[in-house]
Amino acid sequence: MALTDLKIKNAKPKDLPYRLSDSGGLHLYVSPAGGKLWRWKYRFGSKEKLMSFGSYPEVSLVAARAKHQEQRAKLAAGTDPMAERKAEKTVHLRKAENSFERVAKDWFAKWKHGKCQRHADYMARRMEADILPRLGPRQIDEIQPPDIVAMIQAIEERGATDVARRALQSTNQIFRYAVALGYVQHNPASAFRPGDVLPQKPTENFPRLDKAELPELLRKIESYDGSPFTRLAIKMMALVFVRTSELINAEWKEFDMKEARWDIPTERMKGGKRPHIVPLARQTVAVLNELWNFRKNDRWVFPGDRDDKKHMSNNTILGALKRMGFKGEMTGHGFRGIASTILHEQGYNHEHIEIQLHHGPDNDVSAAYNHAKYLEPRKKLMQDWADYLDKTRNSGKPVPFIVKEEAKSRARQARSAS
Repeated sequence: MALTDLKIKNAKPKDLPYRLSDSGGLHLYVSPAGGKLWRWKYRFGSKEKLMSFGSYPEVSLVAARAKHQEQRAKLAAGTDPMAERKAEKTVHLRKAENSFERVAKDWFAKWKHGKCQRHADYMARRMEADILPRLGPRQIDEIQPPDIVAMIQAIEERGATDVARRALQSTNQIFRYAVALGYVQHNPASAFRPGDVLPQKPTENFPRLDKAELPELLRKIESYDGSPFTRLAIKMMALVFVRTSELINAEWKEFDMKEARWDIPTERMKGGKRPHIVPLARQTVAVLNELWNFRKNDRWVFPGDRDDKKHMSNNTILGALKRMGFKGEMTGHGFRGIASTILHEQGYNHEHIEIQLHHGPDNDVSAAYNHAKYLEPRKKLMQDWADYLDKTRNSGKPVPFIVKEEAKSRARQARSAS
């Protein structure tokens, strides 16, 4: 007798499992625990087999009969439904193993070793937010250049052109890994360049004063009547020309006053690839001693105005420069440009200046080595720079850095040393 919904609902569990038959081998298996499972018993060749269609009420009587008829049609056509289902599961598992997401996560697990935690976390977030939603479910060997272009253009359309470029770079690395391990034969991310499909990246120019305006700036810094922490932060920025974020996040534990050096750890540096050593001129040590006398806690060199448990805000230095009358003309980053220009003009070795600016190769091995390279000439460079700032401020007008003959001699010595 065919089953009805009422009969199924009224079926109660017993001490032993039992079956309620429908037709054509379809039946409902009722377990002692009360579970009700749809099953179909059939024979293929000489073997008896049992196929499951799910549980009731998730699979209704109508749905179970529909599945039953579908599988009976396959059996009548000479196909073993159970064998076919197993083959489909195998294909599905194989696809999951070769999905872009699975390969990407394998790559990430290997790539993150040796990277600072902040950089690794950023990469993980970008993958989850931008790359995997579009490419993750796809078979990695089915992805073509237009698929990648669509992904990065979708990112660019929300105004995140730099993020789009980095997403392409990461995708390129994942495919290189996939090629190396044999998941794909070719790397579709290398078939085009960012400039082929994305707007050209504008050159970022930070406003800064020229050399002739430097004396006025230095004198206004010295006479600044705002917070002493702000005044000393700008003064130190001029002396060491690090990035603003690197300065305001400075912690006392990073300074070795005996050796007159500031060791900024890798995780605080742009790119997170290498630490940075800043030799401290006598004037810089004097600024730090003054800051020590003003200190509000033993962690931050530049505590926040409103909350000394936090470091100084990004906008503090910019706001002070605005108060001094340099709105739109000078930024904290501008000190780096001024120092680079003048030091290059005076014949200092280009590589020494670039390392002191924390510019350098992207190669991790070279980057890790370079942070401590040329320390002695860099100490001389930083002291000369501090002396020049003093002389410029005190004179109130542009002054010679060093005599021309000495500049030429120093350039020759630097070239020989390198």
